[in-house]
Amino acid sequence: MNTATLLAPVSTPAAAAKPATAPRFDMYGPIHKALRSFMCDTLVRVGRMDPTDAPDRDEALAQLDTLLTFCEGHLAHENDFVHAAIEARQSGGAERTAHDHVEHVASIQALRAEARALRDAAPHGAALLAHRLYHHLALFVAENFQHMHVEETVNNAALWALYTDAELVEIHDRLVASLHPAEHLLVARWMVPAVAPQMREILMGQAKTQMPPEAFLGVVGLVRPHLDARGWERLAGAIGVPVQPLFPFPNQA
Repeated sequence: MNTATLLAPVSTPAAAAKPATAPRFDMYGPIHKALRSFMCDTLVRVGRMDPTDAPDRDEALAQLDTLLTFCEGHLAHENDFVHAAIEARQSGGAERTAHDHVEHVASIQALRAEARALRDAAPHGAALLAHRLYHHLALFVAENFQHMHVEETVNNAALWALYTDAELVEIHDRLVASLHPAEHLLVARWMVPAVAPQMREILMGQAKTQMPPEAFLGVVGLVRPHLDARGWERLAGAIGVPVQPLFPFPNQA
């Protein structure tokens, strides 16, 4: 894929002269920021592990396994809700990214096999297997970054042409309602720190109105360690929790 073409500016002087329009509802943006953050962190974690140190190796491979499970779920949710919505009103409209998803499933299976081989390897062969896993994970991440760009441009253009924002919100809400509680927590862990402060405040503000107080504080405790001091102070003020609590939030004890 031609990266220069992917990253080329989409606006022209003529387009820039047109009146600005309100942004459309983007169901891809926040979750893709979470995925990019999770993928990059995991790639670095696998790259720095000592494959001959069992606890270090197992910790890195556990994070990789969680990422791959997260990716599998994400692919299924997009297939069932987003691709289905595009195909319902434009036959073949999601064909390109649907084909990518099939390849990603195969890549996930291959990465799992390599991780198992590394976990079972004798010490003298572990370094070579770890090096191979790291490089193949890097390729998987690169392919996913290009894939997400296509979804955020081509697929979003199709969704915006085919659906109103109210309809897109309804599709998104059905997708979110299908998640298991553990998926919600994992999404919060990676999404809230990855998005811009304004979106972070919206997400956590919505959570505060929809969750019991103890459960909400559990989510706060989950994301707080992953925010810098300025980001945490701003979020705490926006959602009405103390910057320095008298007692640790749940998940921070």
